[in-house]
Amino acid sequence: MGLFEGVRAGFRGTIHTLCRPTVTGLENVPTGGPFIIASNHLSFLDSIIIQAICPRPVAFFAKAEYFTTPGLKGRAMKAFFESVGSIPVERGEQAASVAALDALVDLLEDGQGVGIYPEGTRSRDGRLYRGRTGVGWLALSTGAPVVPVGLVGTEKLQPAGSNRITPRKFTLTVGEPLRFDHVGRKHPLPQRRQATDAIVDAIAAITGQERSGNYNQSPSAE
Repeated sequence: MGLFEGVRAGFRGTIHTLCRPTVTGLENVPTGGPFIIASNHLSFLDSIIIQAICPRPVAFFAKAEYFTTPGLKGRAMKAFFESVGSIPVERGEQAASVAALDALVDLLEDGQGVGIYPEGTRSRDGRLYRGRTGVGWLALSTGAPVVPVGLVGTEKLQPAGSNRITPRKFTLTVGEPLRFDHVGRKHPLPQRRQATDAIVDAIAAITGQERSGNYNQSPSAE
């Protein structure tokens, strides 16, 4: 935990110094107990930003290759993502995705905070895409409050397809927690879809993004 907090504090200071973000609503993050951060997704840096700025630690998914890349660079990447509490997941594999959600459940049942992007992957055109129902399943299975987060402008920090990071102002807004019935892991799909749609609606109300009724797809899936 000491390393985790040190990494968070270091990135938080760097972000505030270089980007001068506008941050509001941090008081909406519960001071105790489990919680789920549900955010829109515009940049590779979004998870790092949320993990650094949120007043409590937040565990996010990260691509498994960030933990398995060989060489010095690979070891450095693995150390970083482990230090900020990221959870490796094989993208596009159903069994791995289910196991990853189970890992989030374990953290929530331990009273910790987790983060998830309902869209599944970054929006490359700035629109807010239809939510995948993993976030609804997580909320209904655990009863943890869902804290909607809206990011505006983070796509300018590192445009899609670029490895260059350029400091820019951005906005991070934390909305009021949403609470759903704790019905356990076995619940009807329509209930899960309803919860997911309510969560994405709350994010949209914060960001003002144009909505898309379609699911977002990563470039590799197109």
